[in-house]
Amino acid sequence: MNFEERAQQALRHYLLALQFFTRIPVTGRLAAWVGFSPEMLRASSAHFPGVGWVVGACACMVYALLYLGLGAAPATPWVAAALSTAATVLLTGGFHEDGLADVADGLGGSQERERALDIMKDSRIGAFGAMALVLALLAKTGLLALLGQRGLSPALAALAGAHVVSRFFPLLLVRGLPYIGDSARSKAKPLADSITLVQLTVAMAWCVAPLAVIALGEGVLFVLLALLLSGVCTALLARWFLVRLQGFTGDCLGAVQQVAEIAFYLGAALAMGLRTGG
Repeated sequence: MNFEERAQQALRHYLLALQFFTRIPVTGRLAAWVGFSPEMLRASSAHFPGVGWVVGACACMVYALLYLGLGAAPATPWVAAALSTAATVLLTGGFHEDGLADVADGLGGSQERERALDIMKDSRIGAFGAMALVLALLAKTGLLALLGQRGLSPALAALAGAHVVSRFFPLLLVRGLPYIGDSARSKAKPLADSITLVQLTVAMAWCVAPLAVIALGEGVLFVLLALLLSGVCTALLARWFLVRLQGFTGDCLGAVQQVAEIAFYLGAALAMGLRTGG
């Protein structure tokens, strides 16, 4: 396979990932050109952080337009934070938020492994799932508003970095833990198959440019603390899933994305606090 063929194949895989994880339509002739197979869907996992480029760009655009358009008012960062978060939920269809809610319901609702897995398969949201969603949205809004109070640049840097990096960390679960979901019913089963080192390297490559730009603009500490907290939270969740479930499901991947995103914002906010002395 020559370079042009490899580039076309990578673009097909990327568009498939974009179609699967967002509401962006890939239809008609474009869909026919992209094609579909379980093998292609499996290969598309290398481009999950690339989907974060699109989601992050949307969030940054909404945040910046509101931040600049509403003027210097105390509530401006809060409005920008809330509506940029809403924009990402609309763009992704709440795909990852749904996974977080299901995991919270399952692991919060029962100490028994089989019962927890059954609860996670239920499409209805229970008390634990509702609490997890509310707390996650509040955490995102509060942290993005806090960053916005420090200036527009830190908020945009955190948004761009978080949406890319948070889509890399779930791939570490795919690499390190066994998949225990319902293979017969899960549309995401091909995505949960073991990821290769080459795919993981490609996914990591998607993260390099945004993080480098952020480090140049906001400082190395900004990136390091954000990555550290995201990584620690991912490791803790992976350990929890291994102990409670003996592996992971597709919902677990969504939960990791959400927690890693919030942790990235927290790390960025802590870095800004250290820079300004509180």
